[in-house]
Amino acid sequence: MKFSESWLREWVNPALSSDDLAHQITMAGLEVDGVDPVAGEFSGVVIGEVVECGPHPDADKLQVTKISLGDYSSTTVEKGELVTIVCGAKNCRLGLKVAVATVGAVLPGDFKIKKAKLRGVPSFGMLCSESEIGLADDSDGIMELASDAPLGQCVREYLDLNDVTIDVDLTANRGDCLGLKGLAREVGVLNSLEVSEPTITAVAPTIDDVITINIEANEACPRYLGRVIKGINPNATTPLWMVEKLRRCGTRSIDPVVDVTNYILLELGHPMHAFDLAKLDGGINVRFANKDEKLTLLDENEVTLKEGTLVIADENKALAMAGIFGGLESGVTNNTTDLFLESAFFAPLAILGKARQYGLHTDSSHRYERGIDPTLQHDAIERATELLLTIVGGQAGPVVEAKSDADIPQTKDVNLRRKMLDSRIGHHIEDAQVSEILTRLGFTVTTTGEGEAKVWQVIVPAYRFDIKIEVDLIEEVARIFGYNNIPNIAPKATLKMCEQKEANLSLSNLKQTLVNRDYQEAITYSFVDPKVQALLHPGQEVMTLPHPISSEMSVMRLSLWTGLLQSMVYNQNRQQGRIRLFETGLRFVPDESAENGVRQQNMIAGVISGLRVDEHWSMEKAATDFYDIKGDVEALLALTCDAQGYEFSKAEVDALHPGQTAQITKNGVFVGCVGTLHPELERKLGLNGRTLIFELLLSEVLVQKIPEATDISRFPANRRDLAIVVKEDVDAKNVLQLIEKVGGNYLIDLNLFDVYKGQGIDDGFKSLAIALVLQDTSKTLEEKDITDVIDRVVATLKTELNASLRD
Repeated sequence: MKFSESWLREWVNPALSSDDLAHQITMAGLEVDGVDPVAGEFSGVVIGEVVECGPHPDADKLQVTKISLGDYSSTTVEKGELVTIVCGAKNCRLGLKVAVATVGAVLPGDFKIKKAKLRGVPSFGMLCSESEIGLADDSDGIMELASDAPLGQCVREYLDLNDVTIDVDLTANRGDCLGLKGLAREVGVLNSLEVSEPTITAVAPTIDDVITINIEANEACPRYLGRVIKGINPNATTPLWMVEKLRRCGTRSIDPVVDVTNYILLELGHPMHAFDLAKLDGGINVRFANKDEKLTLLDENEVTLKEGTLVIADENKALAMAGIFGGLESGVTNNTTDLFLESAFFAPLAILGKARQYGLHTDSSHRYERGIDPTLQHDAIERATELLLTIVGGQAGPVVEAKSDADIPQTKDVNLRRKMLDSRIGHHIEDAQVSEILTRLGFTVTTTGEGEAKVWQVIVPAYRFDIKIEVDLIEEVARIFGYNNIPNIAPKATLKMCEQKEANLSLSNLKQTLVNRDYQEAITYSFVDPKVQALLHPGQEVMTLPHPISSEMSVMRLSLWTGLLQSMVYNQNRQQGRIRLFETGLRFVPDESAENGVRQQNMIAGVISGLRVDEHWSMEKAATDFYDIKGDVEALLALTCDAQGYEFSKAEVDALHPGQTAQITKNGVFVGCVGTLHPELERKLGLNGRTLIFELLLSEVLVQKIPEATDISRFPANRRDLAIVVKEDVDAKNVLQLIEKVGGNYLIDLNLFDVYKGQGIDDGFKSLAIALVLQDTSKTLEEKDITDVIDRVVATLKTELNASLRD
């Protein structure tokens, strides 16, 4: 938005230079894009009056004029002297007040005025047009000044041309500053100055003419005001002061009626529109456009209105696109004598994006999209009426209003806490200053509490659409206080070590262990093919997606096996013979007792197939078996420093081979399972060769046992080997656990190094060769000490397991 500095200073006049004012506005968040003079550099141009005007004797298009400069005098003009100037402008006429560049004047571009002869007639100056003194890019004739312009006064002083235009690039949230009213309020707050707003008084109606107003789209247009003005002078011209203010704000003067509505738009930030009363059929109806309804706009382009476009219509047709563009058919022309003046509030969402649908962007749509003051409509129509009656005359009727109170934006209550203000800004601003800032911004403020418990209860006016939550108020206080005024203090950052339990085992350790054992990490989808999952987990309830990507990815996985096995098939189909994959991730098990009806568990799973090692001339070629994948699982469990605490036992799992499956438990808690995939499933899934698989609950393997420091013995260790004969159905693990239990403190190591069945061993029995290592930290063990331990072990094995020593 462009605005004239001098116009702004009529509202509020801080003791700042133009550059300082621009910098202050920028630092307040309203970025200034440019500061430009409103006119070119010139001197020696004064106000004169044409007192004689006649044709040039030797040129049809020239006139010879006598110009009175009043009491003006200079080195080239005596006081009271009439100055002869030859002029070619068509609008030069007797009694006209003009801008006169006398001999010696300097115009923009360093153009100096000298005495000259034009077709034999001496000319002692030049009558200037707007373009010749830098007020416009082009012009049709000489500049016409007001009839009461004082003769002899410098034109630069008369028009206040020692002024600049400031171009502000407003962000989309600051629609309240798209007018001098909002900008002046900002500058007033920044400088703690009162704002002198123009006095707006209600214009008393002198006629009774009204037009009925009906609002069908209450949400889109909750308030619409209208007024009839009759008998205006169609030949009236816009006063120079208004033309200049409009020009300095980047708006071209068109005619008095349009100029007044544009003036209100710039002054109050409120768009308005005027209709030719004679072209309206019946009352005004604010509605959405009908299907395929057409409208010819003021720029003479015809558009087909979309059904979501809000329009102003009469009883028969659309008159204008509400808040965007007027219609040509109902527009004001040079012959218009009666007006219908509109002042309305359109909801931002009703206008947002609509102009762009038609390739338009207008000053009106720019403001309505960002939101205007929903209480400003009465002031706008009264101010416009007052200006119109002054400029074009006429008689005004009463203001007619239609509104929906429920849809008009209301004030908002937002609390600002002292503690939050200080923590966000990092600086303490005095209570009184915070209250003053908020009050000058137009907020209603009450306070409660003291000190850090201080709370400002703020009522935010409806036109501040950008203020919704506490941090918005903090931003307002900070920018008005001045970001540069906040001390530049480096923050104190104290580091605190996060608590990390020593018993926690990192997931990366498990992954690295598998990678070191020649696995590759895979990542598969959490949603899987229900047919494949049903093969692996028959009869289990699953979580079905309401809107799946495809039918092959329509249920959540019950284990990581589904994705891993499909990846195995994918790789085997591409001639990969030896495959070792693992994955970590969530499984989703329906459970009514769990939150949201599903139990989510982090798992780690692996699958292997093919040869035990890659083919090599020095190594035996052998396929992987159950003990290979069991060894991989044991390597993971060994990371917990409590591998002995995990127990492998026979189990039956739907997807696994019934004779090659083990479940893993710890203290009776299920940890996972490992085994060979069922041959029937291998066939159905299309797998080649034996496939082995495991899956563990991460929650049960990511906690490690904390090692305890013990004395290292300086004395020799003693090994004793026992060959124990037990029934074939006795697990070796049970034998080892029993020996460990009764071995006492001397037993420091235990190892099963041989299992034998055959000659010398009865059918149904087996021989277990076990090495016991005995040692003490305080002495060398004597044979008696060792014998006592061995005897106790043998006796216990005989009693508990009916075991005997092998002959």
